[in-house]
Amino acid sequence: MGLLEKELARYQRQMLIDDWGEEGQKKLRDATVFIAGAGGLGSPAALFLAAAGIGRLKICDPSEVFMTNLNRQILFREWDIGTNKAYAARQALMELNPHVEVEPIDEKITQQNIAGLVADSTIILDCLDNFASRYILNRLAVNTRIPFIHAGIEGMAGQITVIHAPETPCLACIFPEPLPSKKIFPIAGAASGMLGTLQACEAIKWVLGMGENLKDRLLAWDGKLMQFHEIEIKKDPGCPVCGNST
Repeated sequence: MGLLEKELARYQRQMLIDDWGEEGQKKLRDATVFIAGAGGLGSPAALFLAAAGIGRLKICDPSEVFMTNLNRQILFREWDIGTNKAYAARQALMELNPHVEVEPIDEKITQQNIAGLVADSTIILDCLDNFASRYILNRLAVNTRIPFIHAGIEGMAGQITVIHAPETPCLACIFPEPLPSKKIFPIAGAASGMLGTLQACEAIKWVLGMGENLKDRLLAWDGKLMQFHEIEIKKDPGCPVCGNST
């Protein structure tokens, strides 16, 4: 099915990009992106994916909006405080682009439910703030070979990579042990905006088959120095998650 007249007008400028066009826009419309976490990373990622015309967004977050979220979680407003983030996100995203289907998921990610939650998704975005849930997503991505875009932030710094088993290292290869965590960690809204936007960009490129993704590369960003560093990453043949995947 062709694009509607309103869609052609809405997406006109991006369809002018080489390797995009109307056929690329249809690919975006047919894609489903699973966004794990609607917080500092998930907010900008979801907004830019919806703006780009991804056909279906599955937003998974069991938590509610707090006042302390509002410096970085730009999907939300003060009137959303006390509301589940996934449902508040759907409202904001549908107001931004009514052509996008948004499925809110008010569930905590577990080993038991993750396969059903992700199901028919084209790509997974790790917008989480804890490694326990990230490792669950990572294992699912390795087993299903669904591309998995990891990002993490703290303060004015962050990192991002694209994982696709069996071609690339998985998250457990890169981080065999969880990074030290704090109950409350510092974070700047612009930093989460930077990394979440890069996640959206990588997801769009993946769906379009455009350019090169961050496979086998961890892109680290230092916001204080405004420097990017690219780190080569390799598969761990002894990795308990992806070591035997071929």
